[in-house]
Amino acid sequence: MTGTGKPRRRSMSFDDWVQLARTDPEAFEARRLAHIEAVIARAPADKQRRLRGLQWQIDQARRRAPTPLSACLRISRMMWESILARDGLLDRLEQFSGRRPPAPPPPLARVLPLRAPRGSKAPRPRH
Repeated sequence: MTGTGKPRRRSMSFDDWVQLARTDPEAFEARRLAHIEAVIARAPADKQRRLRGLQWQIDQARRRAPTPLSACLRISRMMWESILARDGLLDRLEQFSGRRPPAPPPPLARVLPLRAPRGSKAPRPRH
C-alpha cells in the first residue's frame, strides 16, 4: 500500500515493456506517456518546465527518426552532447570538484541598428 491507501502497482520490468510494445502498441504508448508524466509531476515545481522541454526534444527526435534504432541513436547523441558540451555535465562536475575554474560568461556584443540605404523609401526603425 502507498501512503494514500492505494495498492502499490508492481513496476514493469524491461521484458514487460517489450512484451506490451509487441502485443499492444497503443497500450504501450499510453502507459509510457503516463509514466513520463508521473516522473515529471514528482519533480520539484521549478524543474518541471525544463523537464517538459527536454521530453519535447526527445519526442521530436523519435518522431523525425525513420526507425526506432535511428531514434535511439539520436537520443543517445543528445545525451552525450549534454554531458560533453561547453558548460555541460562534465564541466559542471569538474567545476564542483575544484579541478576546473567556473566557465567565464559568454562574451557580450554590441547590437548595431540597421539603417536603410540612402535614398531608400524604406521606413526607418524607431528607437
